[in-house]
Order: sequence, then C-alpha cells, then structure tokens
Amino acid sequence: MPAARRRRLLVADLAVKAVVLGLLALALAVPEWERFSDKAMDARAVVYPVGLLLVPAAWLLVGRPRGAAYPLLADLLVSLPWAVDLLGNALDLFDAVVWFDDAAHLVNWALLAAALALVLPRGLPPGVRVLLVAGCGCLAALVWEVGEYATFVRGGPEEATAYADTLGDMVLGTLGALLAGAVVTRRRTRLPR
Repeated sequence: MPAARRRRLLVADLAVKAVVLGLLALALAVPEWERFSDKAMDARAVVYPVGLLLVPAAWLLVGRPRGAAYPLLADLLVSLPWAVDLLGNALDLFDAVVWFDDAAHLVNWALLAAALALVLPRGLPPGVRVLLVAGCGCLAALVWEVGEYATFVRGGPEEATAYADTLGDMVLGTLGALLAGAVVTRRRTRLPR
C-alpha cells in the first residue's frame, strides 16, 4: 500500500477514535441529556474503548506476520461502528429518522465483518471465508442484542416492541456480515498477493 494512502488511513482511524472518545466523554459529562439518557452510556463507556483496542491488541498479542504492515484499514473498519452509534445518538438519528436503526445495524455489522474478512489468511477457500465471516457476524450481532437487552431494553419503554426489533436487528446484522464477507472475498480473490 502506498505511503500516502497509509497516512490517510492512519489520520482517518485516529480521527474516528477521537470522535468516539469525545462523544463518550460528553455522554458521561452530561448524562441527563435526553439523547444519552437511558441509552446505557456507562456500559458503552467501557465497551466502546475496548472495541477501539481490538485490532491493536490482536496485532500485539497474536503476533505480527513477518513483513506485514499494521492492518490500518481493518482497524478503521472496526472503529467506525462505535462512532456511527454514538453520532446516531448525539444527533438524535435513532429517534428522528425511522430507518436509521436498521441502516446502522446493516452497515455497522458489514464494517466489522469486512475488517475480519481482511485479516483472515489468504489461503482460505472463498466459501469458507464468506461463511466464517457471516457466522462470526451473526454471533457478534447476537451478543450485541443480548447486551442491549440487559443494559437498557429490559424494564424500559422499548421492552414491549423489543422482540420484533431484535429479530430485525439480528437479520440485518447477519446480512451485513454476509455481504461484507462476499464482497471482500471477491475483491481479495481478484487482487494479486
């Protein structure tokens, strides 16, 4: 990858991380703001920074492949969903735009799954890569929905409609992961090593 593109990816990645941390700080500083209240911002303040550290931690713990550069694109793709979620709350998009929640689930899981598809070994057969990415995306979407239920849906005003919403979110998350797995796999099989 050319140095100029790596610099742009690094700047974008750091900017997205700064947005996430800034919005989390705002949410903790002004918890009574209606856009952040009853949205489990205290739990997000723990989970989201961990999400921002997934790629760097994996890179350090699992080991760096010989001669491979840090996966900046994968790191950016993993960081973006946290920003989308927080910006959606801060700008009141989840409540004001009827389709935003569904779009966020589709796109955010596509971004996360694309990051996974990028870092999987090149030698995987294409079908295995697509199914592995889709399965991991489906599992991650399930874990997310359980977390949402446990932190702010249960006992809240959304509990009455949570079942249908959760099923829809699961389908959209899995579809996003499947599409990302297919797109990245198709692109990677066309590119030289």
